[in-house]
Order: sequence, then C-alpha cells, then structure tokens
Amino acid sequence: MVIVNIHQSQLLAQVEAGEVVIIARSGTPVATLSKAQAIDSRRVFGRDRGLYAVPDDFDEPLPEEVLGQFFY
Repeated sequence: MVIVNIHQSQLLAQVEAGEVVIIARSGTPVATLSKAQAIDSRRVFGRDRGLYAVPDDFDEPLPEEVLGQFFY
C-alpha cells in the first residue's frame, strides 16, 4: 500500500462528502477513489493471546534430518 498526501484537491473534497470517484485512462476505468477508514496503528498488547501456544520443546535442538536440510 502506498499513502500519498495531497494538500488541495476537489476530488478529495467530493470523496470526503461521500462520493465515489472513478479514475479513468482514455475513458477506461482503472481505479476507484473512495473514503478510507482510519488506520489504527496503535499496538494492542495481548491482542493475539491464545491464538498460538509455544511448545515445550521450542528451544530444543532440531533433529539431524531437519538440520541436514540447511547445511550442504
């Protein structure tokens, strides 16, 4: 995703008013300009709690057959 800041634009004013703008090249639609939802970039501690359990053998050495796949 690319975020571009535009200082003044009549198109943005229309979108902010709830209108959807189709952007075309030579009459062929190529993009839709619509109002975006605010991006919440705050990290929430514990948001993924319970989605994954770390196995008891997490930090044990890997088996030889697995290690052999990494070394030639």
